[in-house]
Order: sequence, then C-alpha cells, then structure tokens
Amino acid sequence: MKEKDKRSIFGKLQRTPKWKKEEFSELEYEPTSVKELLTEMKDISELIIDLAYSAVLFDNKDVAEEVKFLEVRMDKLNYDIRMMAMMAARTKEDAEQLAGILQVAEAAESISNAAGDIISLLAEEKTGPILPKILKQADEQLFRIKISSASMACEQKIGDLRVESETGMRIIAIRRGEYWIYNPPADTTLKADDWLITRGTDEGYSDLSKFLKGKLKALE
Repeated sequence: MKEKDKRSIFGKLQRTPKWKKEEFSELEYEPTSVKELLTEMKDISELIIDLAYSAVLFDNKDVAEEVKFLEVRMDKLNYDIRMMAMMAARTKEDAEQLAGILQVAEAAESISNAAGDIISLLAEEKTGPILPKILKQADEQLFRIKISSASMACEQKIGDLRVESETGMRIIAIRRGEYWIYNPPADTTLKADDWLITRGTDEGYSDLSKFLKGKLKALE
C-alpha cells in the first residue's frame, strides 16, 4: 500500500467519532453483578433523555455525540445482562426470576433507543431550525466541557472548587475515558481530560469553561 493511502486511512480512523469506534469494537462478556449492571442502566436512562432533548433543542452536536456514546454503552450492558441470565438459569424458578430482570433491561434499552431517535431530528431540515427557537428564552441548558491539563481544577474536588455556588453551573455527569460518573458528589476529584456534562446559564458556562480550559486561575 502506498504511503499516501496509508495516511489517508489513518486520517479517517482518527476522525471517526468515539461512539462509532465503540459500536464496532468486539463485544466481550465481562462478569459483573446484576446490581451493578442495572444501576448503570438506570443512571444512563436518567441522563440520556435529558441529553437528547438538550442536543436537539439547542442544536448541540457535541451533546448529541455523548447521546450516541451512551446508546452504544447501553447496548453492551444489555448484552452483558443477557449473557449473565443465560449462564445463571438452571431451573424453571431461576428462569422466571431472571425474566423480570431482562424485562427491566429491555425497557432501559428502549429508553436509550428513543434518545437516539430524538437526536436524529438534528438532521431534519424542517425541524432542526425551529426547535432551538422554541426554547430561546430558556434560563438553563446543558453544556459539555473538557478539562485542560493547564486548569487549576485538575486533582481538585468539586466541593472545594465550589463550582455551583461560584458559577451557578451544576455538574451532572463526568465521562472519564470509557467510564461515566453520574451525579458526582462533592468529594469527586476532577482530572485532566475529563469531559463534564453541566447544567446552567450561558454566563455561568462562559466562566466555568474559561477556568476549566486554564484561561482563569480561579473561579470568581
């Protein structure tokens, strides 16, 4: 293969959205407790619809990418819970108990699929421009911010930074690599390259974004 062709292919791989890379990665069963699986599915269900509506209403493609990532994550969790059920069922009684768990898991996945349908509206020319105007006067919306290694927020706890009291912005989720921290408590330590999903006003977002990108030394 010519060097030019190799560079072209490599460039396309780099531009591939993270959710798509995750979607086409090989599924591997990871033994996990039912409680952990259902808890994460519940957390995703609560967050993904909120993100989907915000992505469409505010025409935010960054937030739409997070919805797609969570939708793929939900598919993998559902795969894990089905595998667990098949391996655990040994009697009729076991099967009856596990059937209820699988119904809950399927319902959670249906919610994530619905969120995917919602963000598909971003591509609709007839709908896209109208929806943001409907909530133009909304006081709050969702924002997605990445923490720079130059920010003083790195290795600091959310509570110590007083993010909400100083900016009015509430951190509702953190994506750290492939993992999510939902409704992070005040003692959660922020790290470089964390993606924060926050809720608040444009003014609050501006201040917090500058701080997390290292343009401000402290929140004021």
